[in-house]
Amino acid sequence: MIQNYNITLVDSLDKQVSHEVRGNIAFKGVVRGTARLVFTGKDMGKIKNGDILVSPMTRPEFLPAMKRAGAFLTDEGGITCHAAIVARELKKPCIIGTKTATQIIKDGDMIEVDAETGIVKIIK
Repeated sequence: MIQNYNITLVDSLDKQVSHEVRGNIAFKGVVRGTARLVFTGKDMGKIKNGDILVSPMTRPEFLPAMKRAGAFLTDEGGITCHAAIVARELKKPCIIGTKTATQIIKDGDMIEVDAETGIVKIIK
């Protein structure tokens, strides 16, 4: 027998979507722009001036796209990784080591990279 106790059951997987990503600051600054996911060299053409390059990890062949990007965001890496070194050279905001940026952020999302606090917010 089921009794009504004014309880609402909620699926624990339902709508648990994060609207921010946190990581380590490689170079400070704050930039808003369109997220562009880059996994291979073939994806570099998606990056337009001011877009935010979001990648598991950058590699030397990404440099042309990194020059056009307004900021970089990576899943992996430490303070001496490729993205961090290039960010300091180009003086562009960069957050590294987020672990989940490429899973949470979608291509075309409007995002704010706050490399003063290490937080990336999805604005939409």
